Amino acid sequence: MVVVGAGPAGLMAAMGTANRGLATLLVERNAAPGAKILISGGGHCNLTHAGDARSIAEAFGPSGRFLRSALGALDPAALVDLLAAEGVPCRVELGGKILPASDKAGDVLAALLRKLEQSGAVLATGQTVVEVTRGGDGFRIDTSSGVIRARRVVLTTGGRSYPGCGTTGDGYRWAESLGHTIVTPRPALTPILVETPWVKSLQGITVPDVLLRVVAPVDSPESPGQPPRRVRPIAERRGSLLFAHFGLTGPAALDASRHVSAAPRGKRPSLVCDFLPEIGDERLAALLAEAAATEGRRPAASVPGRWLPDRLAEALCRRAALPDNRRLAELSRGERAGLVEAVKRQSIEPTGTLGFEKAEVTAGGVSLAEVDSRTMQSKLVPGLFFAGELLDVDGPIGGYNLQAAFSTGHLAGQCV
Repeated sequence: MVVVGAGPAGLMAAMGTANRGLATLLVERNAAPGAKILISGGGHCNLTHAGDARSIAEAFGPSGRFLRSALGALDPAALVDLLAAEGVPCRVELGGKILPASDKAGDVLAALLRKLEQSGAVLATGQTVVEVTRGGDGFRIDTSSGVIRARRVVLTTGGRSYPGCGTTGDGYRWAESLGHTIVTPRPALTPILVETPWVKSLQGITVPDVLLRVVAPVDSPESPGQPPRRVRPIAERRGSLLFAHFGLTGPAALDASRHVSAAPRGKRPSLVCDFLPEIGDERLAALLAEAAATEGRRPAASVPGRWLPDRLAEALCRRAALPDNRRLAELSRGERAGLVEAVKRQSIEPTGTLGFEKAEVTAGGVSLAEVDSRTMQSKLVPGLFFAGELLDVDGPIGGYNLQAAFSTGHLAGQCV
């Protein structure tokens, strides 16, 4: 029994098969296992998210259905209990992120490696797998150290995100050569590029609460030759947004990035930002009218500036075509309505993303239609199993993707 890739999914799969009495070899190309675990959550390891199996699955959208069995076998509570039993208690942050109480990703990895050693699985590091092919009644695994033969193989090689961690995407090639369909991999949870000068001028500003809607371009047949209308929202995310020299980052932008990377140039979605989601249109319009009557000499930006950074409030006024020196009392009803629109529905046009180099996960991968979600076994190749980021499953920021890796790896280890 061979598991290829000693990340979160591979560690779980290997300890699972070994605990069931199967002779298990876990092969890792890096000099040490668990590189993705060590860098997750900025080194603090946001290992999962508070909630039950159903809520975690729902966060993945349509692909969450595929994860139901895996999450049923290992949900967040079970993962937390597993670590606690190894002396690594966890804590829940406001918002639901679950991290080790020590804030050290190394503690999580050390606990998993102890479990792996206790299981009896053999870990072979610094061993690059070159090819995985069918051979006889099992598989031939060609490595930098020689040939390994196994009746069953679990591929947990990860995607293409953070290639510095050793994730080269080789697993896609092996899966495809064995007959599997690969949904084109693309970066997800990665910063978004924006060339618009007003966005780049706000570098360093963080807005803690933004409702960001991803709106796909829709061509209008009534006006051929005109720019496409953008009317169809395809996703939305509420969270923190950070303006950077390259464009946008922060949780809201990172979650939207999978939709940006999925679209070709010229057909990328718009990002429509509501910078004051707690305040409705009518209430904001009323506040502007009240301020014009009682604080008329103050600048127009002073009202959104009650909640937003001054530079952003001023930029939104300019986006509403208001001169920098326009006072509240001088605003017409139409100008107040324009300012409400600028604050509540500000469109930003992305030009791309920072790609796999900065992506936390990979979207795309082995087609879920070709994998049995109850076992993680290939429907096409008996004895071949998949788990983790190699699968066409990606979720939002906040520990969801690590949970999916742990859970699918655990299920594969129980079913091999």
